[in-house]
Amino acid sequence: MPKSYSALRTLKAKYWPLIKSLQTFLLLLTGLAGYMSARCPVFNIGTVLSVTGSLFISISGSTVLNMWYDRDIDARMNRTCWRPLPAGIISPPEALRFGLLISILGIGWALAIDLLYGAIVFAGLFFDVVIYTIWLKRRTCWSIVWGGISGGMPVLAGRALGLGYIDWIGLALTFAILFWIPTHILTFSMRYFDDYKTAGVPTFPLTYGFQFTRVTIAISSVIAAVAMIAAAVGIGMDWGYLRLIGVLSVGLLGLAIAMSVRPSERVNFGLFKYASLFMLGAMVMIVLDVI
Repeated sequence: MPKSYSALRTLKAKYWPLIKSLQTFLLLLTGLAGYMSARCPVFNIGTVLSVTGSLFISISGSTVLNMWYDRDIDARMNRTCWRPLPAGIISPPEALRFGLLISILGIGWALAIDLLYGAIVFAGLFFDVVIYTIWLKRRTCWSIVWGGISGGMPVLAGRALGLGYIDWIGLALTFAILFWIPTHILTFSMRYFDDYKTAGVPTFPLTYGFQFTRVTIAISSVIAAVAMIAAAVGIGMDWGYLRLIGVLSVGLLGLAIAMSVRPSERVNFGLFKYASLFMLGAMVMIVLDVI
């Protein structure tokens, strides 16, 4: 077997699962959409590639560090016990070194591009790893607020890089992601209620019950949709794309209300999946509008 092929297999088995590729690519897309909402990508190809590389490495680094710190929790949950660390595919010291290395590379690259951009990217990593994962995740279910702030940093960083400063549209996009994340995470915590209970992780369903969680999801969905529409209007989005975002928002609100009024496992899982589709679709509309 060629050495290059063996190395690729090792990379795929040991390191690729550590970065949660779907989550990472969605956050990367928000960062690119934020930049493209302020600058035309056609005339800034070099910067777009640099943003792609620096965000991908930084986000991946924070995810690896989260996996390293939460390996004991992952080992107790049926949903996550197969991950490389609890499964023994990679050792904790090796994962820590890898996470630190790519985090430093990503932040260093971001700072080299622009100090404000780099500072926001660093803030996202700091909020995610230190504030959310290490400090609050095992103490309070409200840790998701800080997780949401962290998730909103890529789009804010991209927008700030394109403009050279932070504006209200960038903050509106950040708020859209901040309030979208509860819709995504809280539906997940209800679906895997027993897993989180076994692992001892405080969640909204465990702390406040399912009905309070459903109401929280409905409220956060309304705020996320309003913030996204406000940002799209502020950007000056074409009416056709703006209308599509409105349709996506109506779908999000409809599912959130349906889950509150007539809860079921099917509706809950449907909302979880649709929440990702909503954010992906909104970001794609922003990108298409400027191309």
